[in-house]
Amino acid sequence: MSSATTSVVTRRDAGDEYVTFCSALRRVCGIDLLQYKRGQMERRIRSFVATRGGGDLVAYAATLRIDKDELEKFLDRVTINVSQLWRNPEQWETLEQQILPDLAATAVVGDRVRAWSAGCSYGAEAYTLAAIARRAIPRAVVTILGTDIDARMVQRARAGVFSAQDARDAPTATLAGHFELTDDGKWHASDELKRLVRFEQGDLLRTEPRAESFDLVLCRNTVIYFNEDVRDALHGRLAASLRAGGRLVVGATERVSDPSRHGLAPESPFVYRKL
Repeated sequence: MSSATTSVVTRRDAGDEYVTFCSALRRVCGIDLLQYKRGQMERRIRSFVATRGGGDLVAYAATLRIDKDELEKFLDRVTINVSQLWRNPEQWETLEQQILPDLAATAVVGDRVRAWSAGCSYGAEAYTLAAIARRAIPRAVVTILGTDIDARMVQRARAGVFSAQDARDAPTATLAGHFELTDDGKWHASDELKRLVRFEQGDLLRTEPRAESFDLVLCRNTVIYFNEDVRDALHGRLAASLRAGGRLVVGATERVSDPSRHGLAPESPFVYRKL
């Protein structure tokens, strides 16, 4: 947590049970809900706690500390793990036809393209990127890192297994070429795709990636849940991780509030180029 955020928290009323709950949860699992927009997150939490037969957040925090099964149920409710293969197809079309070929052509070392799926959830974005990279830049050496704060999602991502619902917007031919449909109706990523991706647990609000370590960063449909100052600071760190000419791709409804401050220039409604 930043010093600015800490000072805000310490000035709050010590009797604020939501703040107390969030502080306790951070000690239990490392997730800092105080960085998220309070209104919508507090409603989500209180609604869930009410279904568990209580309403006292401090008492529920004590339960989460000792009951791992209950913690799992709580995290399923409050963490944002909405994803799917080829989510927002128009973005993937732009990546395949324009961005990936340009990044390969202007790579710092040979034809190597280094990508980061930041806030990757259970890996749908990272595997989609791997599949379109095989089509768009088949001769390039592509490496994709996926990170997520939720260890359970990281474990799922490493398995590379997706439901029919996850694949509902995927182009049929490309999907069949890179994923295997099993008898249980699940799509399994090919070994070829798995060789391109790796997944690690990581907190976007604390990570300090090495400068200019990526050619492409995808951080989509994540920052809408963060406070404005937290969002802007994150965009700054993501931009710093890009090499000159690299691209930051945000969600279709998201924007970087002050691109030039982070050394970025808008290239399309959802793509920013590192200057």
